[in-house]
Amino acid sequence: MVEDIKKTLWATADKLRANMDAAEYKHLVLGLIFVKYISDTFAARRTEVAARLANPKDDYFFEGATAESLAQELEDRDYYKEVNVFWVPEAARWESLRSAAKQPDIGKRIDEALTLIETENPKLKGILDKRYARAQLPDGKLGELVDLISTIGFGDNPSVARDILGQVYEYFLGMFASAEGKRGGQFYTPASIVKTLVAVLAPHSGKVYDPCCGSGGMFVQSEKFIEAHGGKLGDVSIYGQEANPTTWRLAAMNLAIRGIDFNLGKEPADTFTRDQHKDLRADFILANPPFNISDWWHAGLTGDARWVHGDPPQGNANYAWLQHMLHHLKPTGRAGIVLANGSMSSSQNSEGQIRAAMVEADVVEVMVALPGQLFFNTQIPACLWFLVKQKTKRKGEVLFIDARKLATMISRVQSEFTDEVIARIESTVAAWRGDPALLPLPPGEGRGEGVPAPATYQDIPGFCRSVKLAEIAQHGHVLTPGRYVGAEEVEDNDADFATKMQQLTEKLGEQMAKGVELDVLIRRKLGGLGYEF
Repeated sequence: MVEDIKKTLWATADKLRANMDAAEYKHLVLGLIFVKYISDTFAARRTEVAARLANPKDDYFFEGATAESLAQELEDRDYYKEVNVFWVPEAARWESLRSAAKQPDIGKRIDEALTLIETENPKLKGILDKRYARAQLPDGKLGELVDLISTIGFGDNPSVARDILGQVYEYFLGMFASAEGKRGGQFYTPASIVKTLVAVLAPHSGKVYDPCCGSGGMFVQSEKFIEAHGGKLGDVSIYGQEANPTTWRLAAMNLAIRGIDFNLGKEPADTFTRDQHKDLRADFILANPPFNISDWWHAGLTGDARWVHGDPPQGNANYAWLQHMLHHLKPTGRAGIVLANGSMSSSQNSEGQIRAAMVEADVVEVMVALPGQLFFNTQIPACLWFLVKQKTKRKGEVLFIDARKLATMISRVQSEFTDEVIARIESTVAAWRGDPALLPLPPGEGRGEGVPAPATYQDIPGFCRSVKLAEIAQHGHVLTPGRYVGAEEVEDNDADFATKMQQLTEKLGEQMAKGVELDVLIRRKLGGLGYEF
């Protein structure tokens, strides 16, 4: 049902976009969904307080209240602040905007409403994007968009409506990322990758940090994981940083719309040069930093305290990200990072030495090779690094998992991991660590007795293998899983072998013939230049 709602809403919203660039349009749509969310949440709390004020058995009971005094009492901000509900001034409430949707100055009215909301709620200062009055939409389209968003959660009870709004926000983020293609990857990590990171790290409580948090998907998925495994919202503290101002706003709204408390720093800022959480030591770090960025270096970073395993090369930030995250882990903390495949084997500049130092320090726990076409913004093959500050189990070993063949194509250009594949990776790592398998629980049930015993880990050729550090050193500290897991076992089938051999022989013959043609062509070209041999 909700899936149908999301798809219908997206199709309608996308139609209203007309010729407007998706990168610009997303801020209009997501900003309105956010305003609808905080307005609905405020209205729900207001209705609850009104009922309690009228109930003689309730602590809030307002004896002898008149309609006028009751209305005045409902405007008391303390009723809302005590349950972390944003205060929404009357002129900024959704009903006021919806009733003015057909007015030619609706854009200006929305901007003024956002200004009022920010003024009343310091936590939202600088987060709401006031661009509606100058939006380049055809006449009437912005009003139609307001009417469309008015239908989200309409008729549902407040808690259901808020959950649907959160799901719609997340769905729209993904669809905008897809529509923007390469640029979309700058603010959105595909859900199956986030789920895999979260499943392996299992962030059940404590401080969760993402130093390049995009639109906040890692945090949202962490909260979902906690709730699915018997915890509750608020068991983790959220810390993030994001350099892009518009993406920083998207993250703040994405978290606020789900009732997640967060600290994204005072402002958008570069993680390396203006670390907003210098003293933070996190229990869990999840991140998808931009791959292979070359313009990250600043002279003040030479000899930085974060570079324990060596100064990262100035032309590539991959090993700066890895060491930044290690630096911010608690002694018992774990990190999961998405990086380009080259990070596992590169020896350019100082990367080989830093990787060797990290391996020998035993801070690398698990390496996962990913399939292609998982990302919106790049076809560069990627991998997952899982790091620990101090190993308590499997000391002197690294688990390698080759998941390159496990993706499912969901479109001509996009692939993903199914939940079954994610569960396979999760259970493999849990068995290797000797952890109990964490199975999702029915709503309302806490985790107590009867927790499943850990499964027994076994190497599986072609999929996973636990490798001693000495063997990794023999391979020049290269961390590519395919080098260690070996080939998948297949049944010996003579007929199949004969067919394949015939195909390979024919292919080889074609390639050798092509090679002869190219050899003649090269000789002729060189001869024409006076270089005969």
